[in-house]
Amino acid sequence: MKSFRSQILFFTTFLTSVTLSVFTLISSVPVRANTSFFGKISLSPSSEGVRKSVTGYTGGSYSLSAISNRDRRNNLCIGFADPKPDHIVVLEKDFPKLNLKVNSRGYDTTLLIVGPDDKTVRCGDDTGESKDASINGSDWKAGTYKVWVGSFKAGVRRNYKLSLQQ
Repeated sequence: MKSFRSQILFFTTFLTSVTLSVFTLISSVPVRANTSFFGKISLSPSSEGVRKSVTGYTGGSYSLSAISNRDRRNNLCIGFADPKPDHIVVLEKDFPKLNLKVNSRGYDTTLLIVGPDDKTVRCGDDTGESKDASINGSDWKAGTYKVWVGSFKAGVRRNYKLSLQQ
């Protein structure tokens, strides 16, 4: 009888240990969710052109260069934001040309865009005419893009409007 109780106790302890190990393993796996602070924008190319804009605000002390130092064209990726993207942009089809421009009324903003394969990076800083960031790019593949609108200085909160134009 004592041997039987020992076996049950061993088996119960073993099952509990395995269950806890599996739970710990599952809960420690990072989840790559497509979430953002200001929501998702879906776009399809149009013969009439596409124009869409969204609003948000900068903020955060996370260096965007931690995501990427340089983009696919060797532009510097600079600025500060939150680690979580500000916007998710879903391109339902390929775009031969797409322009993104920040309007914060002249404050110093930056842009960083990652997607759709998590390897393609585009970065933007001053437009030349103002301190607001912009990216005028070609060859945008269909898929999901993460967009960060940053501030040149850490922790600075600025309201902005982000315009997307085909």
